[in-house]
Amino acid sequence: MMKTDRNALIALPIVILIGAGVAIAGSQGGARIAGIPLFALAVGLAFLIQWLAFIPAYILQTEKFYDLTGSITYITVITVSVLLSPTVDGRSLLLTALVVIWAGRLGTFLFRRVKKSGKDERFDDIKPSLLRFLNAWTLQGLWVTFTAAAALAAITTSVRKDLGGFALVGFLIWLFGFAFEVAADAQKSRFKADPSNQGNFISSGLWAWSRHPNYFGEIVLWIGVAIIALPLLRGWQWATLISPVFVTLLITRISGVPLLEKRADETWGGQEDYEAYKENTPVLIPRPPQA
Repeated sequence: MMKTDRNALIALPIVILIGAGVAIAGSQGGARIAGIPLFALAVGLAFLIQWLAFIPAYILQTEKFYDLTGSITYITVITVSVLLSPTVDGRSLLLTALVVIWAGRLGTFLFRRVKKSGKDERFDDIKPSLLRFLNAWTLQGLWVTFTAAAALAAITTSVRKDLGGFALVGFLIWLFGFAFEVAADAQKSRFKADPSNQGNFISSGLWAWSRHPNYFGEIVLWIGVAIIALPLLRGWQWATLISPVFVTLLITRISGVPLLEKRADETWGGQEDYEAYKENTPVLIPRPPQA
């Protein structure tokens, strides 16, 4: 067994145990279905969908519906949680709508992008290995669990409160982050669609304010979701506030910014215009372009 496969074999149960830990924490004070915490059922469903999707993906050696499956998982888990919850209030419906809108938009966007490009380079070395590819799908289950945790806790809890200041502030923050992400993605798509920009990097629009404005919007919108859920959290449910923290760490330290920065350096590193762009443009948090 190769070292990478051994690492994947070790990582797999760890990822599942972490997911189980979040399931236990988020279930405190929550509704139960047939004696099982609804929050825990939602977490289990998030992982089950990934494992079912992995089977045809591995057989066909394709990653084309990986991101789409992630988005479908968000929508399914949130919707099922609302439908099975004994009591549904305005906060639950608001959180459901925000997650479904975000997941539907992002999943469609990413699926179209990978379909157009033909593949996702992240999976080139992973697909042939059953363990490593399975691990990637399992990690997506943990990603869904972590990022949706605060929303799921608020939807499945037995505590209810009227919408108030937290909901309004959270919604406005989510709206700003969502609009920022959508605008950044649209600007980059238009840039790439222009044949005259082939082989060049984007440094206009929001991309003149940040090298990764879409990721900034992503982090901000999940902070908004957590703020909406905040008034209902009790005891171990506070652990679900890891949602925006996890998104931030994932984007800035693991699979987002580091990978794209490395790829950009390999492509344009040493070019005078690119080096000037890097020096004058923040990695993540936007600021007005410097003259």
